[in-house]
Amino acid sequence: MSNAIEFKPINVLIIGASRGIGLGFVKQLLKNEEVEQIFATYRQETSADSLLSLKNEAESKLICLPLDITNEEEITEVVKQIQTRVNQLHLVINCVGILHEGSLQPSKSLRQVNSEKLSRYFQVNSIGSVLLAKHLVPLFRHHQPSVLASISAKLGSIGDNELGGWYGYRASKAALNMLMRTVAIEYKRINPQTRVITLHPGTTDTDLSKPFHKNIPPEKIFSVERTVKQLLTVINNLTENDSGHFFSWDGTRLPW
Repeated sequence: MSNAIEFKPINVLIIGASRGIGLGFVKQLLKNEEVEQIFATYRQETSADSLLSLKNEAESKLICLPLDITNEEEITEVVKQIQTRVNQLHLVINCVGILHEGSLQPSKSLRQVNSEKLSRYFQVNSIGSVLLAKHLVPLFRHHQPSVLASISAKLGSIGDNELGGWYGYRASKAALNMLMRTVAIEYKRINPQTRVITLHPGTTDTDLSKPFHKNIPPEKIFSVERTVKQLLTVINNLTENDSGHFFSWDGTRLPW
């Protein structure tokens, strides 16, 4: 790693690491000799087999912690557990997000919109991130460059929305972008070395996007490994002036 995170050793927190892009980040960063400690969270142990098996191979470098991002008490507890091991974090990536979940499916028209669905989208895709930013303040209170990144989506761009539909998902990701933009402004005062960004990973071959692959050309569907490498490149090339912005997988800034 360089530029944005240009020192050694690096302590990392990956939220939502049991599968998909989050698990991909853990696998990639475990190979990085500059990374000393990785904390990785999962919501349910029953669906975290791949992550927990990495823990057995990584010895003390990987610490796996249960976390439901919609529960602020659990966020507080995870931060306390991290603080028993380290007093600084240098890279935090929140990969938690839902598009569909059981009976929860994208609301593509007004007749499908209801308050329960909207609330669930906002709980997971928006509110959890700002609660994380709130409780991570002490771990970013140091003098080394650091990054707080949240996985967003281009569908959350109001300026780019020409097709409509996907009400809850679009709105919750737009809210995520606004919340993290606002966090970036406050962090500039209290943790000025931390760059706060949101990231569009592109369509990635994960469970989240798989039901919608039939409408996407195969060459536009990225492997998890490719997505992770692209996003780490974006992170490594961040400058101080990039905090508070929304980036696509290729490093371009996306409109709000």
